[in-house]
Amino acid sequence: MPHLLAGGRRLEYAWHGPPPDEAPTLVFLHEGLGSVSTWRDFPKLLADATGCGALVYSRAGYGGSDPVPLPRPIRFMHDEARVLPEVLDAAAVRDAVLVGHSDGASIALIHAGSASSRRVRALAMEAPHVFVEDVTVRSIEKAAESYRTGDLRRALERHHGTNVDVAFRGWNRAWLDPAFRSWTIEEFLPAIRVPVLVVQGEQDEYGTLRQLDAIEAGCSGPVTRLVLPDCGHAPHRDQPDETLMAMATFVRETIAR
Repeated sequence: MPHLLAGGRRLEYAWHGPPPDEAPTLVFLHEGLGSVSTWRDFPKLLADATGCGALVYSRAGYGGSDPVPLPRPIRFMHDEARVLPEVLDAAAVRDAVLVGHSDGASIALIHAGSASSRRVRALAMEAPHVFVEDVTVRSIEKAAESYRTGDLRRALERHHGTNVDVAFRGWNRAWLDPAFRSWTIEEFLPAIRVPVLVVQGEQDEYGTLRQLDAIEAGCSGPVTRLVLPDCGHAPHRDQPDETLMAMATFVRETIAR
């Protein structure tokens, strides 16, 4: 898999569809335990359905990207948002729709609410976090136990290889740090004026609809929300057809404006 350089590290990436000088680019920002491979075929399907290109990359410490030192700081998502413009530069992205999942969606919100977001046309997000909830912490505590005693480490190793401990411990320990309970990114929402789509499962074990309520109330631009039944924390895996249809419609309508 090819690599690009951003934030002083080599990041693995995949590209689908037309290059950035021919169409807008869908930029995929993975979840806290994700990588290029955990998106499966969803980026290609969304690129095909919209006529956009798709840039899918693994952040440092994930997948086949360079590792990072531990522990990760409490503001690691803010740090990743600052690296994102370098990623867009390295891939020559001119016009972006950010497609974020969980931590990746939070990174998208931070970037879109910052001064460096001029290339962002819209946000399509799954299960974003804008503040910390008890249900999130409880589920992350359960993940830590599964990593120690269950099959989670083996399952993640397929996607992260030698980065598996860096990926899991960097995410898990940051979220479980008592100081993280006061983490919030709500201050970025009023500066977001581009269209936003938020998709969340009714059975999301990592967050409640309070997250969507805060985004809808805080953003200055139009916000569309979709809550899917029989769906957990990863709509593109749990309800792929519905998620693809909603995102494709949203992206096509946005880029046609």
